[in-house]
Amino acid sequence: MPAEREAFDFTGQVAWVTGASRGIGLAVARAFHGRGAKVVGLDLDVSPELRAFAAQAVELDVSSTSGVSAACAALAKQGLAPDALVNNAGVTRDSVVWKMSEESWDLVLDVNLKGAFNLTREALPLMREKQQGAVVCVSSINGLRGKFGQSNYAASKAGLIGFAKSVAREAGKFGVRVNVVAPGMVETEMAQKVPPEIRQKALDETLLGRLAAPEDIANAVLFLSSGLGKHITGQVLQVDGGQYL
Repeated sequence: MPAEREAFDFTGQVAWVTGASRGIGLAVARAFHGRGAKVVGLDLDVSPELRAFAAQAVELDVSSTSGVSAACAALAKQGLAPDALVNNAGVTRDSVVWKMSEESWDLVLDVNLKGAFNLTREALPLMREKQQGAVVCVSSINGLRGKFGQSNYAASKAGLIGFAKSVAREAGKFGVRVNVVAPGMVETEMAQKVPPEIRQKALDETLLGRLAAPEDIANAVLFLSSGLGKHITGQVLQVDGGQYL
């Protein structure tokens, strides 16, 4: 088998993917499965599409510390300790800051940022035992540049970048790499709910003339999780077609 194909062979490995029922998460889960990994998909509502191929499909609120702890312990007992963790679960509740409710702020930070903390905290000791592992956090270019009406979302995605860089420093000596993928607008259900003028502005910002497909983000996640990325940690990879340059 050519070396580059071998690097993308995840046979015998376990990949945990949050927010795996649809959109980017489902594309990531399918990509790992298609390359031999046992996929553990975690989502608040598990979709039939995920159940069709996942080794385990777990209904889970990633913002629940106790729920995540219990689920991860159960997975480890089943021999499903992770080789790769993809922190993808995310929500939006858009509003200008002076109209934003406390509930909207807390929900977005709890799911997008605290959820990644909860899963990473449970996964890292399991990866340390293996002396290897890859964590990929799905952020956003809006965590780099900010976005009107998304102070909560941008804060959560910027927080993921600082979180990942810090954990990369902590985990490197155990052979665990931690990186970030920062998409622009992606063709998902979430993007379809965006007003047409906002969608068109995002399209106009790209240099390649199209919005990303979920598979474009999945490919970047696979690269950072694979042997081809074995000397990459603490980095942010923008996958936005040049939308934020």
